[in-house]
Formats: sequence, C-alpha cells, structure tokens
Amino acid sequence: MADYDKTVAWWKSRNIKTEAELAEAMNGHGILLAYHSGKIENDKITYNDTREIFDHDGVTSYTGDLRTLFEIRNLKDAYELLLISFGQHRELDEGLIKEFQARLTQNTYDTRRWQLGERPGEYKHHDYITGRNEIGASAEDTPEEMAELIEEFHDIPAEKTLTAAAYFHAKFENIHPFADGNGRTGRMVMNYLLLYLGHPPIIIHEEDRKEYYKGLEAWDEEQNLEVLLEFLKGQTVKTWKKQVDRHE
Repeated sequence: MADYDKTVAWWKSRNIKTEAELAEAMNGHGILLAYHSGKIENDKITYNDTREIFDHDGVTSYTGDLRTLFEIRNLKDAYELLLISFGQHRELDEGLIKEFQARLTQNTYDTRRWQLGERPGEYKHHDYITGRNEIGASAEDTPEEMAELIEEFHDIPAEKTLTAAAYFHAKFENIHPFADGNGRTGRMVMNYLLLYLGHPPIIIHEEDRKEYYKGLEAWDEEQNLEVLLEFLKGQTVKTWKKQVDRHE
C-alpha cells in the first residue's frame, strides 16, 4: 500500500466523530497547523510564540509587532472554530467560510482597507489583483463565483475527497474572495472540508511553500490540478508519518 493510502486508511480506522475525539487525534498538530499556515505568509511568526498562545493564551517576553501577535491569536480562534464546527457536523457554506475568515483577520485589516469599507467576514468590496498571474475575481462577481464553487461540493465519492479539496483550494485562491487573509482562510477551509469528508487534515509545511505555490500556479495558468494534488498527497504523508509509523 502506498504511503498516502496507508495514511488515509489509518485515519479512517480511528473513526473520529466528535469534537473531543478530533482534539485528541490532533494532539499538538493543531499548533503545527496554525504555525505553518501563518508562517507561509508572515516570517515573523515563530513556533514558540504559537505554542505559548495555544497553551497559555498569551506570550512572555514578546518583542514583535502587534499585528503578528494578533495573527497568531486569530489562528488559534480559527482552529477552535474548526473543532467546534466538526463536532456540530456543520456543512461547508458561505456563512462558515466567512466566519473562518473573520476569525483569522480580526484586528489585522490595515488602515487603507478599513477606509475603503473592507471588513473581516465580508467578501471584498473592491477589486484586488494578487500574485504573479494577477489573479482575483472582481468584487462584483465574487459572491456568484463563491456560491457556484460551494454548490459543486455535494455527494463527493470517498476516493475523490482529496481531489475535491485540492480543486476547492485552487479555485478559492484564484477567486481571492476577501480583501485579506485568503491564504490562511483557504488552507483552514480546505482542512475543514477534508475532515468533514473523513480525510486526515494536512499541514502545508512552510519550508515547502515554493512547491505549494507551484501547485496553485499550475491551476491559475493551465487549470492543471495534478501538481497541487500530488503535493497535497506528499504533505499528508509528511504530516502524519510519525503517528502512522508508531501504529505499524
């Protein structure tokens, strides 16, 4: 059995159904999930600061900027929303996506965005171009494109779970529906979708960000999902390798 298939089979064998069971299964991986997702976009985020906030809801001897501190605290809030929503078996909808984004960006919108009327938890009100390929739907088209994207996720076969999650993430980042926090929101929502469909969550490791961006760019340029899909399979194995090895 391939390492990826072995990892998925191991996760499914745990038959995780409740918030408490998921929290126990994650056992430290929640901190890593938050740390790596934050670090991808903000190199000032450290593992030690992230761990302190997760464990003690505060940091000691912190000398960094306040925005970084807020971003770490927000990652914890979003992770807690992931656990609670999983326990409630909430379906993925626009309300939940906006709630994830609001938690991830509270107190971090800059003055310019705020003056333009942008608010956490709301789709963007203005057009923003981002990335080498200048991606991003117009503000006018964003609600319709997001509604169409979410509508596609019904009755997904188990063997297509990762493909569906990869597609969702690539399309979400291509739409870029919010004024800020799209990367962190997209990764958190992708993991919620995976968990909801019985697949292990995936830490996208910050040291592998170049390969991650290549996967997203392959979709932007050619609508080629295979690069991102293979990357996510590798990250699934990397995320859970120690646990799977111990199980064996």
